[in-house]
Amino acid sequence: MTVITAKWTLDDYHRMITAGILDGRPVELLNGEIIEMAPEGEPHAAISVDAGEYLSQLLGSLAQVRPAKPITLQTSTSEPEPDLAIVERRGKEYRQHHPYPENIFWLIEYSNTSLQNDRDTKAEIYARAGIREYWIVDLTRHSLIVLRHPDDGTYQSEQILQSGTICPLAFPTLSVDVSELL
Repeated sequence: MTVITAKWTLDDYHRMITAGILDGRPVELLNGEIIEMAPEGEPHAAISVDAGEYLSQLLGSLAQVRPAKPITLQTSTSEPEPDLAIVERRGKEYRQHHPYPENIFWLIEYSNTSLQNDRDTKAEIYARAGIREYWIVDLTRHSLIVLRHPDDGTYQSEQILQSGTICPLAFPTLSVDVSELL
């Protein structure tokens, strides 16, 4: 007997959310599958909150930092919830829809036990959606993995940092202190 997994569309997923079927369950839609997210340990939660506050202060009115909120990848069957999404300020527009790829400056995931998923599955999803820049904070190695320039489902550039500064592609004159993210 062959087992075939049913795939969910964004509309299916949104209907389940509206109906309350997924209430209280930490899930996200990835490649048409509803995936339960691992619970955040103390370091993951504390570091990502601190980094979000740092980036909010640094960016000021240039961008909004959205912690652990959905983004909608319209051409996909995915609606992930990155730890931090740095997006355009769109005011009340986000009451009607989550940020789309064209609203996203860059995404950040914090990885402890989810590094392989973040480097493989999520990187492919984000690259296919055209997210220009994706950062992964590897909590076990205390490093920042910077992925840039998506093409055909893969990022063409990878840089690993443990110190120093980095300038996001969307804001080339803005220096982000890597230690503030770790």
